[in-house]
Amino acid sequence: MAAMSVIGIDFGNESCYVAVARAGGIETIANDYSLRATPSCVAFSPRNRIIGVAAKNQMVTNMKNTVHGFKRLLGRSFDDPFVKQELKHLHFGVGKCDNNKIGINVNYLNEQQTFSVEQITGMLLTKLKEISEVTLKTKVNDCVISVPSYFTNAERKALLDSASIAGLNVLRLFNETSATALSYGIYKQDLPNPEEKPRNVVFVDCGYTSLQVFICAFNKGKLKMLASTFDSQLGGREFDFILAEHFSKDFKTRYNIDPRTNARAFLRLLTEVEKIKKQMSANSTKLPMNIECFMDDKDVHGDIKRAEFEELAMYLFNRVEVTLEQCLKDSKLSKDDIYSVEIVGGSSRIPYIKNLIEKIFGKTPSTTLNQDEAVARGCALQCAMLSPAVRVRDFSVTDIQSFPIELLWDPSDNSDDGRAEVFPKNHAVPFSKMLSFYRLAPFTVKAHYSGPIPYADSYIGQFTVRDVKPTADGASQKVKVKARINLHGIFSISSATLLEKAELLEETPPSEPMESNENEPQPAEPEEKKEEKKKSVTKTIDLRIESLTHGYSTMDLNNYIEQEGKMVASDRQEKERIDVRNSLEEYIYDMRSRVSSEDDLASYIIDADRQKIVKQLEELEAWLYEEGEECIKNIYTEKLDLLKTVGEPIKRRKVEYTTFPSIKDQAIQLISKAERDIDAFHKGSEQFNHLDSAEVDKLAETLNNAKSWLEEKSAKVTASPLFKDIPIKLDEFVREKHNIEENVSKVLYKPKPAPKVEPPPPPKEEEKKETEPMETEQPVENGNDA
Repeated sequence: MAAMSVIGIDFGNESCYVAVARAGGIETIANDYSLRATPSCVAFSPRNRIIGVAAKNQMVTNMKNTVHGFKRLLGRSFDDPFVKQELKHLHFGVGKCDNNKIGINVNYLNEQQTFSVEQITGMLLTKLKEISEVTLKTKVNDCVISVPSYFTNAERKALLDSASIAGLNVLRLFNETSATALSYGIYKQDLPNPEEKPRNVVFVDCGYTSLQVFICAFNKGKLKMLASTFDSQLGGREFDFILAEHFSKDFKTRYNIDPRTNARAFLRLLTEVEKIKKQMSANSTKLPMNIECFMDDKDVHGDIKRAEFEELAMYLFNRVEVTLEQCLKDSKLSKDDIYSVEIVGGSSRIPYIKNLIEKIFGKTPSTTLNQDEAVARGCALQCAMLSPAVRVRDFSVTDIQSFPIELLWDPSDNSDDGRAEVFPKNHAVPFSKMLSFYRLAPFTVKAHYSGPIPYADSYIGQFTVRDVKPTADGASQKVKVKARINLHGIFSISSATLLEKAELLEETPPSEPMESNENEPQPAEPEEKKEEKKKSVTKTIDLRIESLTHGYSTMDLNNYIEQEGKMVASDRQEKERIDVRNSLEEYIYDMRSRVSSEDDLASYIIDADRQKIVKQLEELEAWLYEEGEECIKNIYTEKLDLLKTVGEPIKRRKVEYTTFPSIKDQAIQLISKAERDIDAFHKGSEQFNHLDSAEVDKLAETLNNAKSWLEEKSAKVTASPLFKDIPIKLDEFVREKHNIEENVSKVLYKPKPAPKVEPPPPPKEEEKKETEPMETEQPVENGNDA
């Protein structure tokens, strides 16, 4: 069962997909609505949280408390200009919290509450974990989660914090680019061998909010990312806004209404233009759009042609072209080096974008991969490779760093300029580099991104190396510092060690592991000189590192984990309450219609009782929609149990009266057949000539008694009015039928005894001699026994 807990999560801005690695391959998991896509939506109500499909379904009616689009706020500060831009498209309340963090304000449990973006993301991940556990019928812990290749340290750390809140162990934050490439490459049987020239494949992923273009080199069993470019502000959403803006102006002119002034109307318009955008990809004719009762009770209609749309979106297409060209340039490949171009993400299907791809890379784009599920499948594959629970074909993935990383420090002398670019753009990751410093005291190294990044702050963190002291003679100590980008794509100074030289007597046993500087063993000294011989050794001492980076403290994170646990328990209680309330409501409707129907329960209850029950049901229904609307689970359970004490006996009565005739008929048919066979026995039928006459006569008597019993009891049942309990319990008829079957089978249908087989006569003396085995004196050849 452990093997089934290995999942990959494609965490998207608009929706999420979860895939699982199983013995039969990779499978995408369906949610509680039997859909593979789970919207990235978290909504709040007076009684519970609503997450996923249900949250999106009530977005228009509960806009202020439905949180969506929060992936783009992860790890960012409230004053970030990007956040200000993003908030224009969001309808929920956002405020500034401690440390300039973003707080999301909602009404939950009838009070205003503020949650961090990491908490909201954690809630969504909790839902995805729950969906997986229900489908896989096992606990889920290990996972791989996708991130855009352009996510910075701050965003990656924020997502890891969110996963911790959801109780998920992230084996790797996997770039969406690499996940897509892995899901493409692992099933290709015809990749060139490692020593051969690799196959270079371009991938264009234009999703809902961003464009990522990347080129990957494939050989058997491995992939290497060559270049990756992006436009984090260009996706399907931007094309939707262009169309919505176009129709808003049109409606203002023709209908004197402006959807941009009404959030609900604009949300409906965005839904409609997204449909029309998809239709335009397959159709170049004029396409109509109609929305009933759109605004101010007005029905609206409009139309647009693909050529018109392309004209409106030309500035976006120009940005797509720049991104595509930059990727080819960064890869240092020519068009002829490209084997194929694969497209994923919904917006890469736009015909103009497909034409641009063909123009720049000289290849017609192909759609080998599932445009929605490729990333989740790649993540599930990577998770299977990293988890000991599953065995999967090994496939090595060499990823790259999207932005250059530079370190700064206070120079120790004039020859040191106090800076170094440790990881240039497109450097392979994960990767570690060692840097040497000569210091007399503790020192600080600051890290930041040195190139243009889609982030207001280029700061990564500062790392202070402690416990550095001068040598005994006051000289600088050599400190080795390890700078690392780990599997998640997160940079840190992971370790610092001090290399201290010391002169020790040879016979003195070293107190710590030491590395000798001498290559050759020395000849033995005379006994009296041994004490004077000294040996040069280098001691390695681990130093403390104090880090100031992005992410929550352990205490804050533990508080969030505890808070999430309470909310999960509260949601579960609310679900149980709603389920019992629904069961009560269902029982009321079911009983009311059934006791009133002559074809159903009405015949099994006297009129006075029926009217009494109907009145009780009506009163209970009225209570349910008035003061009983928000009761606790136990009250609903009590009322349902009370109702069942009245309703279930009537239902049981009907079942007994309607089932009785068929059981009686089966028993009578059984007796009739047995009687015919007994008659055949008495007439000397060969089929029954092995039976015992006394047993058969006794069976005939038993059957006669059974028939009399059945007729007597049946008469009582037939005479009984249906509104009274059946005079003979159904179990008695079933038991009697079973006894008849047993007796008939034991006496009439027992198998014939097998015929006796006479043993063969003993062989005569002459025959005995002939059958004895002959002895041979021939040797066995080659010593092998045949």
